[in-house]
Amino acid sequence: MSAVADRPPVTGTTGQRPRRWAAPPRPSWEEEPARAGLAAKGLVLLVAGLAVLLPLWIVIVTSLSPKKVIDDTGGLVVIPKGVTFVAYQELLSGGQVQRAALVSVGVTAVGTLFSMTVSVLCAYGLSRRGSLGHRWILLALLATMFFGAGLIPTYLLVQALGLTDTYLALILPSAVSVFNILVLRGFFMGISPELIDSARIDGAGDWRILWQIVLPLSRAVLAVITLFYAVGYWSAWFNASIYLTDQKMMPLQNVMIQLVQKQERPVGLATQINTGQLSPLAVQMAVMVMALLPVAVLSPFVQKHFKKGMLTGAVKG
Repeated sequence: MSAVADRPPVTGTTGQRPRRWAAPPRPSWEEEPARAGLAAKGLVLLVAGLAVLLPLWIVIVTSLSPKKVIDDTGGLVVIPKGVTFVAYQELLSGGQVQRAALVSVGVTAVGTLFSMTVSVLCAYGLSRRGSLGHRWILLALLATMFFGAGLIPTYLLVQALGLTDTYLALILPSAVSVFNILVLRGFFMGISPELIDSARIDGAGDWRILWQIVLPLSRAVLAVITLFYAVGYWSAWFNASIYLTDQKMMPLQNVMIQLVQKQERPVGLATQINTGQLSPLAVQMAVMVMALLPVAVLSPFVQKHFKKGMLTGAVKG
């Protein structure tokens, strides 16, 4: 064997062996967690879950407990000892609570539809760079996020328009959210311009592009923004407290405040409560469950769209 073959390989012109450099240390969050860390995280998540679910469990169990069980417990019921739907049957059999629930459903449905229509049209117009005055309109919308008129001017405006003691007072003052418009605008701007240009070449106008191209591609963000508006209308109580004086027009949230915080008797159930046929605590908990149930039912169906809808819209904006 030749002497050349016995020589170690050389690199470069110096004839030195290549040096082996140690890999840079990875950040701590990229390291594989230890068992103690996993156990600590699991414990924290368990405690957080119990902190959220335990109060909800107590509210539901108390609303379904008979009056004797609530009286024997002396308050909130943790362990169920019988189930009855008397409180829900009485609340939904007519009266103030049922009327308030219908008002909340109507305001939420109409308000969400109106808010989504205005927000989608505004966001689509602002996403087209060639639209008339889109830059100044965008700056005007951004200014409203930092400067507000205040409660008194807003109330005077609603009063001057004749909207007090009307359901429009529960919708129009909070109909549009600039944040939601910006999220929609960012998502619309992320749609391929070549796709829209090809539709224009084929003769499609803005309405057809919006209805047949932009909206079908934006289902994720539309689902998220719709949930935001719906939860906002369903949970709103402040507008009703300052713009409405007729108790028959109050939504469910305001009735819940009257029952839980002010300890008032609901119209139509005062006799059953005063005679001991129905527990006032069960009625209060049942109203709270009715106010929470729609949001708890709808949220899981929209949960899968949150990451795609919110993050994509925010990053691309």
